[in-house]
This record gives sequence, C-alpha cells and structure tokens, in this order.
Amino acid sequence: MTLVFADCEIDCDRRELHRTGLSTHLEPQVFDLLVYLVRHRDRVVSKEELIRAVWDGRVISDDTLTSRVGAARRAIGDTGADQRLIRTVPRRGFRFVGEVREEHSASSAPVVVRSPRPDPSSLQQNVTFCQTSDGVHLAVAAVGSGTTLVKAANWLNHLEFDWQSPVWSPTLTRLTASCRVVRYDGRGLGLSDWDVADLSFDACVRDLETVVDTLGLERFPLLGISGGAALSIAYAARHPDRVSRLVLIAGFAQGWFKRGSAAEIAQREALVTLIRHGWGQDNPAFHELFTSLFVPGGTPEQHQWFRDLQRVTISAGNAVRLARMFGEIDVAELLPHVTAPTLVMHSRHDARVPFEQGLLMAREIPNTRFVGLDSSNHIVLSHEPAWQRLIEEVCGFLTLEQERPEHVAEHRDAVQ
Repeated sequence: MTLVFADCEIDCDRRELHRTGLSTHLEPQVFDLLVYLVRHRDRVVSKEELIRAVWDGRVISDDTLTSRVGAARRAIGDTGADQRLIRTVPRRGFRFVGEVREEHSASSAPVVVRSPRPDPSSLQQNVTFCQTSDGVHLAVAAVGSGTTLVKAANWLNHLEFDWQSPVWSPTLTRLTASCRVVRYDGRGLGLSDWDVADLSFDACVRDLETVVDTLGLERFPLLGISGGAALSIAYAARHPDRVSRLVLIAGFAQGWFKRGSAAEIAQREALVTLIRHGWGQDNPAFHELFTSLFVPGGTPEQHQWFRDLQRVTISAGNAVRLARMFGEIDVAELLPHVTAPTLVMHSRHDARVPFEQGLLMAREIPNTRFVGLDSSNHIVLSHEPAWQRLIEEVCGFLTLEQERPEHVAEHRDAVQ
C-alpha cells in the first residue's frame, strides 16, 4: 500500500517516505509513528495508544515522544506552529488531518519513477552585501523560508562555492527545507573584502553583529561550525537576549595555541608554514595532509573540492593570519555566561579539533545537550550514517524553536 498526501508518498511495504519525489530518511520509530497516525486519521490518537503501537508499551519519556512527533512533522514539511498535517489536540493526543489517498499495487515490486535531485541553485540563494564600521564589505546569503537560522563564519567560507560543493551542499540544502538559512563570508575570504587590516577575533565577532543588525534580526537561533563555534559563543554571551538557541558542531572554546601541548603547537606551527608556501599550489603532498585533517573519509570528489577551495576562498597570507588568530582563541571563561539552550555535537575521532573540546563546551554551558558522532571527519559528510544523526538532531532541536509557546503548552498537556 502507498499512502499519498500533500507532496508526500509513504510506501508501507518498502518502508520508504518520498517527499516531492525525493527519498527522505526516517528512523524506524518515526516511520511507524507517522504511518500509525495516517492510518488512524479518522480520530485522535492518545499518547498511550501511540506508545503501545510504536514502542510495544515500553516506558518512554515525554521528551522522546515530543522528539519523534517533531521528526515526523519535519519529514512531511509540517511544523508544530503550522500543524497543517499533524495536529496536537490538547490533553488528548494527536490527529493526522491531511487528505490521504490510498493506492494498492498489483505488483509486489512496483517500479516508481522519481524526480532527480534538484540543483541547489534552484533554491535561488540571494547574495547581498553589508558594510562594517571599519569599512569592510561582507557578502551575505539568505535562502529558504521559516525561522531564520544564522550560521557564523568559520575559517574557510565561500557563499557560492560552498553552496555547490559536495561537502557543504547536502547539509545546507537540508537545513533550508525547514529554515531560512543566513550565511556570510567572513572578512578576508570568500566574496567579502580580502584586503583588510584587522583580522582579529573581536573584529570577526563584530562582523556577526553587523550582519544580524543589518538584517534586522531581533532574536534567532545561531549555528557555529568549527571556528564559527567560538564566534557564536562570544556573540551569545554578549547578546543573551538575541540568541534563542545555539548549535555548536566540531567547535572549540580554546584554540590550538591555548589548549595544545608542546607537541600539538609544534605540529600546528609546521602546518602554518606549509600553508604559507603550499596554499593554492598544485602540491599533492600538501593537499593530502590538508584533506586528511578535515575529511579523511571523503570521496575523491570531496577531496578535489578542498583543493579548489584553497584557490577560490582565501589568499595564502590571509589563511595564515586566520589560522593564527583561531589558534589564539580562548572563550572558555564565557561558556557559563551562555544562557540559550545549546546543542553541542562533535565527531569522536576528529583529527582537526579534539573531541575533548566538545565535552568542555557541553560541561560548561548551562542547559546543553551533547551528542558524540561516530565519525573521523571534522566536517561530517552526507554519505556517513553520522550525517543523518547530525541532521536529525539539529532539525529536532530547531523545531522546538519554531513551535509557538501556546503549541508547546498544548503539546505538554497532550502527552501528560
């Protein structure tokens, strides 16, 4: 049987969900919960009934049920605020309210033709520019709709190149399915001005302030990846009233010069020397070393992207300046002053930033959830099982931001 509604199709026999012709991964419990609600759409399904049907009556927490319902909503393009397909009925449970068509196939193995994966450029990324107080022009991109998620700049960014790359594009396009994603190229790289006098950490934090102020964002979730995590921590500590939620992935509170042993410092200094002389050059040895630190599990196509990244994103001189700047970062004292609910995620075998830095941030920031990822890549790649976990955790965390307070209250009543 195939259940068809809105822009979705559920193949119950194959346990597959397709939305707008594209396959959408669901955890088994989320798939079972969604199918159960769709099949029993003629009535309200209570919490107890869902637990019996999906978890065989095992005891689960309200947070677990909330997370699974949220994941089901995201997968079909719904939210806790809209509730156009899965509706919360206060103090009673949930009901699927969309119109459903059931299709039965005479063949046990029907052939379904799917549309090809859309080009990210079809999402019409909008690139504009803003100017900082010291006269630096910053390139800013916004794409998608819904709650605005701001991504802080990290060491290597290029708005157009990243949007098309096999490393960043899967994550960015997935986020834009449920959020309006705002990114910007930091000073000295990408489409922003390269010829800048000040490449200090404080200047980079001010860049983030300039971007969100120019866009008129009063309160928003903030995403920091790698070096962008430290920028996000500094901003969140300085502006606790502006950051509603904080997501930190592969980040650090202390740069390599501040946290490192003598051996690590020596290794990083050697890498800086190699960057100075090998950046943008056709040097296979340098490329192999560089990619092994960021994406050792990458495909040949992804490794080639890193080689091209050096050429288009930043000059050798600015790469060295930023590498040293990020090495000198120490925002550890700011961690207890972050008040926004926070999600910290880190690859367990990250060769670029020690796993312990993720643990440090999770321990010191109040109200933090920590998730260790089974990956050796600094940037988790879409072909890894860990990538799906990352996407589900981030989207689930941000879904709570999208739900209006009254719906949150209704949901709590429904699951009690």
